[in-house]
Order: sequence, then structure tokens, then C-alpha cells
Amino acid sequence: MEKAVEERIGPMQITLTIPDDVAAQAQARGLSVETYVQNLIEQQARPQEQQTTRVRTREEIESFFSAMSEGSQRLPSLPTASFTRESFYEDCR
Repeated sequence: MEKAVEERIGPMQITLTIPDDVAAQAQARGLSVETYVQNLIEQQARPQEQQTTRVRTREEIESFFSAMSEGSQRLPSLPTASFTRESFYEDCR
């Protein structure tokens, strides 16, 4: 019986209705909806210990850094001397 199952396993095509919020998540990561959903399915199909060590794609990394730096052009330029340990904790006294 197992051999028959193995022979039938292969790429499949299915039709899904993708919610707008999932499509927005794909767009925020700079990925196509198809790629994003495929990544989600692959993540869930892996054993738990493999999920924590998943290698990010170049597009995911670039999208992450783009999102992190979004709006940073409007931040004031400050000297690094203003970022002292004491300056972060001065309101805690």
C-alpha cells in the first residue's frame, strides 16, 4: 500500500482564494502571492526543529531591511556620542 502512495506523490496544483491580508503580507515582504503561499506551505510541512532554522530568501531579507529603513530619511542625523548607555536609562532614575 505504501508503494502506491509514493508513486502518486508529486507536484499538485490547487486553486485557493487568498485573503487580502495574506496578499498584503506577501507584498510587504516583496514576494509574489504564489511564492509567499508556497513558502508558508513548505514551512508547515517541515518538522518543527527544521522550521526554526529556515534560510530566508534574498527577497525576504531585502524586503525586511527595506521595511526597517522605511521613513528613516526623515530622522535627524545625530552624533554617535549621543547614544551612550546613560542616555538610554536617564528617565529610569
